Amino acid sequence: MVVTFKVTGGERGDWAVLQVSGELDLVTSPGLRQHIHDVVAEGRHSLVLDLSEVLFCDSSGVGVLIAARRLIRSCQGSLRLILPAQGAAEGSHVNRVLGALGVRRLFDVHPDLATAVKGEADPLSA
Repeated sequence: MVVTFKVTGGERGDWAVLQVSGELDLVTSPGLRQHIHDVVAEGRHSLVLDLSEVLFCDSSGVGVLIAARRLIRSCQGSLRLILPAQGAAEGSHVNRVLGALGVRRLFDVHPDLATAVKGEADPLSA
């Protein structure tokens, strides 16, 4: 089975939204990193990463998420993740990985896009 990695960009109100699907690993994570940098370079500092269709995430993928948080925080921006409890095939793999590594608490996590873009975009704190 071949799993295609894909990042699709869009906007929802004041939020830039990147929908990610496939496997987030050593090979594909640089692509996501570039998309995030492109969004920030365009002056968009409120970002939602929809990871509900990510089937696998390794340490390089987690590294991209942590680096994205650091980048958005340096711009006094806001980052929200979509990680539904029952996401891509049998629950969100990314949710489980972030929890197992003890870094899930660093992220503002939402179950769906409607919830993620609701309310004000508060700047990230340390």
